[in-house]
Amino acid sequence: MRTNLIYRKANSSDFDKLKSLGKESYSEFSEVLSSKNWIKMNSFLENDDNLNKLINQSTVYVCEKESEIIGMIYLVPSGNPTELFQENWSYIRFLGVNTKYRGNGIGKKLTDLCLEYAKGTNEKIIALHTSEFMDSARAIYEKKGFKKTEEIEFLGKRYWIYLFELN
Repeated sequence: MRTNLIYRKANSSDFDKLKSLGKESYSEFSEVLSSKNWIKMNSFLENDDNLNKLINQSTVYVCEKESEIIGMIYLVPSGNPTELFQENWSYIRFLGVNTKYRGNGIGKKLTDLCLEYAKGTNEKIIALHTSEFMDSARAIYEKKGFKKTEEIEFLGKRYWIYLFELN
Protein backbone atom coordinates (compact mmCIF):
# COMPACT_ATOMS: atom_id res chain seq x y z
CA MET A 1 0.00 0.00 0.00
CA ARG A 2 2.78 2.44 0.87
CA THR A 3 4.28 2.22 -2.63
CA ASN A 4 1.13 3.71 -4.18
CA LEU A 5 1.32 6.85 -2.05
CA ILE A 6 2.43 10.23 -3.34
CA TYR A 7 3.50 12.99 -0.93
CA ARG A 8 3.52 16.56 -2.17
CA LYS A 9 2.78 20.16 -1.25
CA ALA A 10 -0.85 21.11 -1.66
CA ASN A 11 -1.94 23.84 -4.04
CA SER A 12 -5.02 26.03 -4.41
CA SER A 13 -6.85 23.44 -6.51
CA ASP A 14 -6.81 21.08 -3.50
CA PHE A 15 -9.17 23.22 -1.39
CA ASP A 16 -12.29 21.06 -1.73
CA LYS A 17 -10.35 17.83 -1.12
CA LEU A 18 -8.65 19.32 1.96
CA LYS A 19 -11.98 20.47 3.35
CA SER A 20 -13.56 17.09 2.70
CA LEU A 21 -10.68 15.21 4.34
CA GLY A 22 -10.80 17.54 7.36
CA LYS A 23 -14.47 16.82 7.88
CA GLU A 24 -14.01 13.07 7.35
CA SER A 25 -10.91 12.64 9.51
CA TYR A 26 -12.19 14.76 12.40
CA SER A 27 -15.81 13.53 12.38
CA GLU A 28 -15.01 10.76 14.87
CA PHE A 29 -14.53 13.44 17.53
CA SER A 30 -18.26 14.14 17.49
CA GLU A 31 -18.50 11.03 19.67
CA VAL A 32 -16.09 12.25 22.36
CA LEU A 33 -17.01 15.93 22.53
CA SER A 34 -20.16 17.39 23.97
CA SER A 35 -22.69 18.53 21.37
CA LYS A 36 -21.82 22.16 22.09
CA ASN A 37 -18.08 21.58 21.70
CA TRP A 38 -18.51 19.44 18.60
CA ILE A 39 -20.45 22.31 17.02
CA LYS A 40 -17.48 24.61 17.78
CA MET A 41 -14.96 22.21 16.23
CA ASN A 42 -17.17 21.44 13.26
CA SER A 43 -17.85 25.13 12.59
CA PHE A 44 -14.12 25.53 11.87
CA LEU A 45 -14.18 22.51 9.55
CA GLU A 46 -17.15 23.95 7.67
CA ASN A 47 -15.91 27.56 7.43
CA ASP A 48 -14.31 28.25 4.04
CA ASP A 49 -12.84 31.59 5.18
CA ASN A 50 -11.04 30.00 8.15
CA LEU A 51 -9.72 27.17 6.00
CA ASN A 52 -8.57 29.55 3.25
CA LYS A 53 -6.74 31.67 5.82
CA LEU A 54 -5.01 28.60 7.26
CA ILE A 55 -4.06 27.30 3.81
CA ASN A 56 -2.71 30.70 2.73
CA GLN A 57 -0.47 31.11 5.77
CA SER A 58 0.76 27.50 5.79
CA THR A 59 2.83 25.06 3.88
CA VAL A 60 0.42 22.17 3.44
CA TYR A 61 1.60 18.66 2.72
CA VAL A 62 -0.72 15.98 1.45
CA CYS A 63 -0.61 12.27 0.82
CA GLU A 64 -2.43 11.03 -2.27
CA LYS A 65 -3.53 7.62 -3.40
CA GLU A 66 -4.95 7.43 -6.93
CA SER A 67 -5.61 11.23 -7.00
CA GLU A 68 -7.50 11.10 -3.69
CA ILE A 69 -6.03 13.15 -0.83
CA ILE A 70 -5.92 10.72 2.09
CA GLY A 71 -3.63 12.64 4.45
CA MET A 72 -2.80 16.27 5.22
CA ILE A 73 -0.83 18.44 7.59
CA TYR A 74 -0.40 22.21 7.84
CA LEU A 75 2.81 23.92 8.93
CA VAL A 76 2.34 27.57 9.89
CA PRO A 77 5.60 29.57 9.89
CA SER A 78 6.75 31.68 12.80
CA GLY A 79 5.38 35.20 12.79
CA ASN A 80 1.76 34.04 13.06
CA PRO A 81 1.06 34.06 16.81
CA THR A 82 -2.23 32.88 18.29
CA GLU A 83 -3.54 32.60 21.84
CA LEU A 84 -1.68 29.26 22.05
CA PHE A 85 1.41 29.81 19.92
CA GLN A 86 4.14 32.42 20.36
CA GLU A 87 5.40 34.76 17.63
CA ASN A 88 8.73 32.94 17.27
CA TRP A 89 7.19 29.46 16.93
CA SER A 90 6.18 27.70 13.77
CA TYR A 91 3.39 25.26 14.44
CA ILE A 92 1.62 22.22 13.08
CA ARG A 93 -2.13 22.24 12.62
CA PHE A 94 -4.75 19.90 11.35
CA LEU A 95 -2.98 16.57 10.85
CA GLY A 96 -5.65 14.34 9.34
CA VAL A 97 -5.64 10.91 7.74
CA ASN A 98 -8.61 9.23 6.09
CA THR A 99 -9.87 6.58 8.51
CA LYS A 100 -9.54 3.84 5.85
CA TYR A 101 -5.79 4.46 5.56
CA ARG A 102 -4.72 4.86 9.17
CA GLY A 103 -1.94 2.65 10.46
CA ASN A 104 0.17 2.96 7.31
CA GLY A 105 2.64 5.58 8.57
CA ILE A 106 1.00 8.47 6.70
CA GLY A 107 0.77 10.78 9.73
CA LYS A 108 4.38 10.00 10.63
CA LYS A 109 5.62 10.78 7.10
CA LEU A 110 3.61 14.02 6.92
CA THR A 111 5.10 15.08 10.27
CA ASP A 112 8.60 14.27 8.97
CA LEU A 113 7.98 16.48 5.93
CA CYS A 114 7.08 19.38 8.24
CA LEU A 115 10.19 18.85 10.35
CA GLU A 116 12.42 18.76 7.25
CA TYR A 117 10.80 21.87 5.78
CA ALA A 118 11.02 23.81 9.04
CA LYS A 119 14.72 22.97 9.36
CA GLY A 120 15.29 24.10 5.79
CA THR A 121 13.58 27.44 6.44
CA ASN A 122 15.57 28.02 9.66
CA GLU A 123 12.66 27.73 12.05
CA LYS A 124 13.83 27.28 15.64
CA ILE A 125 10.76 25.73 17.29
CA ILE A 126 7.77 23.79 16.04
CA ALA A 127 4.77 23.78 18.36
CA LEU A 128 1.45 21.98 18.22
CA HIS A 129 -1.49 21.16 20.42
CA THR A 130 -3.24 17.84 20.72
CA SER A 131 -5.78 16.29 23.03
CA GLU A 132 -6.43 13.39 25.33
CA PHE A 133 -8.70 11.86 22.66
CA MET A 134 -6.13 12.10 19.86
CA ASP A 135 -4.07 9.09 20.88
CA SER A 136 -2.54 8.30 17.48
CA ALA A 137 -1.37 11.86 16.90
CA ARG A 138 0.10 12.12 20.41
CA ALA A 139 2.02 8.88 19.86
CA ILE A 140 3.51 10.17 16.60
CA TYR A 141 4.59 13.46 18.14
CA GLU A 142 6.05 11.94 21.29
CA LYS A 143 8.05 9.35 19.29
CA LYS A 144 9.45 12.20 17.18
CA GLY A 145 10.69 13.99 20.31
CA PHE A 146 8.05 16.66 20.82
CA LYS A 147 7.95 17.60 24.51
CA LYS A 148 4.76 18.31 26.42
CA THR A 149 5.11 21.79 27.92
CA GLU A 150 1.69 22.93 29.05
CA GLU A 151 -1.75 21.51 29.76
CA ILE A 152 -4.80 23.53 28.79
CA GLU A 153 -8.54 22.95 28.68
CA PHE A 154 -10.13 23.35 25.27
CA LEU A 155 -13.48 22.11 24.01
CA GLY A 156 -14.11 20.66 27.46
CA LYS A 157 -11.12 18.29 27.19
CA ARG A 158 -7.48 18.19 28.23
CA TYR A 159 -5.14 19.44 25.55
CA TRP A 160 -1.39 19.84 25.67
CA ILE A 161 1.01 22.15 23.94
CA TYR A 162 4.07 20.35 22.63
CA LEU A 163 7.34 21.88 21.45
CA PHE A 164 10.12 20.52 19.27
CA GLU A 165 13.41 22.41 19.15
CA LEU A 166 15.12 22.32 15.77
CA ASN A 167 18.92 22.37 15.51
